[in-house]
This record gives sequence, structure tokens and C-alpha cells, in this order.
Amino acid sequence: MSARRILVIFNPAAGGARRTRFDRVVAQLRAASCQVDVIETTGPGHAEALARTVSPSSYDVVAACGGDGTVNEVINGLEGNDVALGIIPLGTANVLAEEIGLVRTPEKIAATLSEGPIRTVHVGRANGRRFTMMAGVGFDAVVVSRVSLRLKKLLGPFAYVWESMRQAVQYGFHAHEVTIDGVAYRPVSMVACKGRRYGGPFIAAPDASLGEDKFYVVLMNGRGWLSVIRYAIALALGKITAWQDVQLIAAREVIVGGTGQPVQADGDIIATLPLRIALDPHPVRLVYPI
Repeated sequence: MSARRILVIFNPAAGGARRTRFDRVVAQLRAASCQVDVIETTGPGHAEALARTVSPSSYDVVAACGGDGTVNEVINGLEGNDVALGIIPLGTANVLAEEIGLVRTPEKIAATLSEGPIRTVHVGRANGRRFTMMAGVGFDAVVVSRVSLRLKKLLGPFAYVWESMRQAVQYGFHAHEVTIDGVAYRPVSMVACKGRRYGGPFIAAPDASLGEDKFYVVLMNGRGWLSVIRYAIALALGKITAWQDVQLIAAREVIVGGTGQPVQADGDIIATLPLRIALDPHPVRLVYPI
């Protein structure tokens, strides 16, 4: 196999103290004879714009270097492009890296990008925008919409824990009109999972697979702060669907009615209700660990 040509789209805001790890990954790639070009993003939307300009004649892999938001931007920028997606996880969270089992040492990351197998995966669309892991409405989307950027930089993933505690006593926990493949439901919160994991290492949809052309919808009907606590504990234990007020449904299309409420996808707010979630008809080529 000839040495890969890799464009790294690097979000410096996600790097921080992890910049040393990033520099070591790039050094390892160049030591493996890979052609490596690095472009730093300058703000929201820039990673997506950069990915849209990539030509398969110039690069074999575009490596999204940052957190979930950076990966989401790059995956949207690569729409209609056969260049493979790679990951250099540096941000607050990177659920896709967890999902594919990417070990976060510079040596393992570089070995994956330079030699890892490229597999076809299926992603979802939320109101036309691609997502790789999950999209949701209700409690989790409100938490994502309200979490402080300053706290994210200060506390990392614990910023979401803090905001969840705040919203547990403030959120209204109203029902949503959700239709899954033509069948109506009224859950309080809904998360459509393309992969198994949610929020990092936690298993929300154990039967979900990036390689399959379907996703799994988690419907939660509990209200109030006690439900938030028991769901959080169950998620940490990988048993969220053990509760009787939680349903897990395989799906190909989800429609959510309403207006104005936030929609999160891959950990960022990408739209407001109403919402349509469906499978993207165009598979994505993703670099997996060796």
C-alpha cells in the first residue's frame, strides 16, 4: 500500500493542552512517509468549508482533529466526496472515536490514519444535516443548548453534568409528538442513535451499528429530576433500556412535530423543531483502527 496523503483539519480551540499529542501524531505520520498537510480552523463552520474543497486527486484521507463538532463539520463538508474520514480526537468529547475503538495515544492514532482499514458506514440526516452518532430532542438537546462555552473549556465533559443538574430542576419535561416509521409516540425526550454510544463511553443503543442502514431510537418518558438521575445511572451502567418508561425502536425515519425547540446532533445544536431524521443515502468511508 502506498503512503497515504492526509489533510488534517485542526481545530485549535479543541486542542489546548493536548497540542503536544497533536504534534506527535503529525510527526509519526511523516515518519511513516505519509504526505501530511495541516490547516487550522478559524471559527465555526470553517472545518466544513475546508472539507468541501478537498479533491480525491490530492488526498486519500481528511483527518478531523478536534471534538465531536469538528467531526460533524468535516462529515458534512465531505458530502458527495469519496475521500475517507479519519479522526484525531482532541476535544471535550469524541464519541465516534469511542465507537470505533480508537486508542488515543499518538502512536495508535497515527498508525490508524496511515494503515487502518477503510470501511463503509451509514450516517443519518437531521433536517438535511448529516450526523454520525446521534440526534435528539428534549432534555439532552436543552442541556446542549444551554451549556456554557466557558465552562466547557474549564470543566470539559463535566460542564454537561453541571448543566444537566441545573436543567433537572428547571426543564418543563413536556411531551413531544414523535412519529417513527408511521407509528405515533409521545415521549418526553428522544435520541436517534446511529452508533451504540452516547456522550462518550456510555452505551445507549446496544444493537446499533455504523455499518447497518438503520438506526435505533431511544424514547424516554420520565419527568423530573429523579428521572434524570436514574437515567444517568442506568446509562453509565449500559442499562438505559431496562427502565419500563424507556423504549428502544429500530427505525429508518423519525418525524418530530413542534416549533422552536432545539435539536442536537453529535453534541451541537444544528436545528430547531420541526424535525425529520432519516438515513443518508450516500455511505461514508471511515478509517478504522488496525
